[in-house]
Amino acid sequence: MAINFILFVFVFASQLIAGFNKELPPPTYGNLITILSIDGGGIRGIIPAIILDQLEKALQAKDKEASLANHFDVIAGTSTGGLVTALLTTPHPNDPTRPLFTPAQVIDFYNKYGPSIFNQTSGWDATYPGPKYDGKFLHNISRELLKDTKLHQTLTNVVIPTFDIKKFHPVIFSNFKLEEVPSQDAKLSDICIGTSAAPTYLPPYYFENDGDEFNLVDGGVAACNPTLAAVSEVMKQQKGKDTKILLLSIGCGSKQVTGFNAEDAIHFSAAFWATSGLATGSYDNAAKDMTEYYLAKLFPSLQSSDNYLRIQEYNLDPSMDSMDNATQANLENLAKVGVSLLSQPVLKMNVETNVPEEKINQGTNAEALERLAETLYKEKQLRLKKKLIMEKLGRPLLETITFPFATTS
Repeated sequence: MAINFILFVFVFASQLIAGFNKELPPPTYGNLITILSIDGGGIRGIIPAIILDQLEKALQAKDKEASLANHFDVIAGTSTGGLVTALLTTPHPNDPTRPLFTPAQVIDFYNKYGPSIFNQTSGWDATYPGPKYDGKFLHNISRELLKDTKLHQTLTNVVIPTFDIKKFHPVIFSNFKLEEVPSQDAKLSDICIGTSAAPTYLPPYYFENDGDEFNLVDGGVAACNPTLAAVSEVMKQQKGKDTKILLLSIGCGSKQVTGFNAEDAIHFSAAFWATSGLATGSYDNAAKDMTEYYLAKLFPSLQSSDNYLRIQEYNLDPSMDSMDNATQANLENLAKVGVSLLSQPVLKMNVETNVPEEKINQGTNAEALERLAETLYKEKQLRLKKKLIMEKLGRPLLETITFPFATTS
C-alpha cells in the first residue's frame, strides 16, 4: 500500500508541468529543467540559427535522431526568435514526432525568404501612413508552412511574447497557460505574425480565437530577450519546489552604443529624442541589461550558476545592425558573425559594469555547446530510464488514474 502511494505521488507530480512530449519525459524523471531562449532581431535571426545548427549536430553525434525539440523542455522566442521557435517545434506532416524544420533549414529560410519578407512598400518614407513593409509575404509563408498547427500541438513547450496594443499589455503565448486561458491556443502562424509585427516595419496584426480578440505587435516591445518570460513560466509551474534550470540564451547581435554626457543631453529637444531613436534605444538597451541583471541574481538562488550559457555578439558591425537588411551581402556577413561566434570565448556579462567578460576555463562557445549537448543527452537518457522503471513498477496503477493535466501529444 505504501509503495502504491509513493508511486501515485511520483507519477502525479510528473504531470505538474503540462505539455511535455513523449520523446522527452517530464523533468520529474530527471535532474534539470532545460530551456532554450532566442532573442528578437529580424533578419539577424540567422545568427542564432547557426549556433543552433552547431548544437543540434553535436546532439546528433550522440543520437542521429536527435532534435532540439526533444531535448529542451521549453523553447522561447521573441519576434524572429518566435518564428524560429515555431519552425523548430511544429510537427512535420510526414512524421509528427519530428520537427518541421531543422536549424540548417532555418538558415535556408532566412536566405531564401528574407529578401521577400523585407521587400519595401513602394514610395515609403518616414511620413508614409503605414509600415515600411506590407507583411503580405511573411503572412502567407507563415500560413503555408505552419498550416493549421495550434499551440497545444507543439513538440515541446513554447513561450512566445507579443504585445497587444489595444489592451496595452504583453500577451505571452505559452503552453503552460492553455488550461487557464484557452483562447491562447491559437494557430502558430497567427502567433508568429503577431510577435514579428515590429512597429513601423510590419503592420500590427489582428485575429480572433475562442472568443478573444488580439491586436498584436512585435514581442520585442515587451521582451526582446524572452528568457525571463520562459523562466517565469517554469517557476510558476514548479509552485515553489526546488528547481535546477539549464538555460541556453542566444542573441541576434548588438552594436556598441555611444552615450551622451548629461550636460549635452540637457539641451536635446523632444524631437531630437524621437527622431534620433535615442528614446527607444535607451529603453531597449535598459530592458536587455535588466534581463541580464535579473538572471545573474536569479540563477545562483536556483543552484544553476553553471547552467546558464549566453551566446551573443556584443560588438556587431553597425553596418549589420539593421533588422531588415536582407541583401545577399548582408546575409553572408551575418552568417559569418554566427560562425565567428563559435570560435570566440564564452562570455559572461558583468552586471555591475555592463561589460562582457571571458569566463575562465570555459573555452570557446563551440566547446561550451559540446558540453551542453552532452548534458542534454545524459539528461534525456536519465529520464527515459527512470520513466521505463516507473512504468514497469506502476503500470497497473497508471491504468486506473485519470490525470487532470493534459499533455501535447
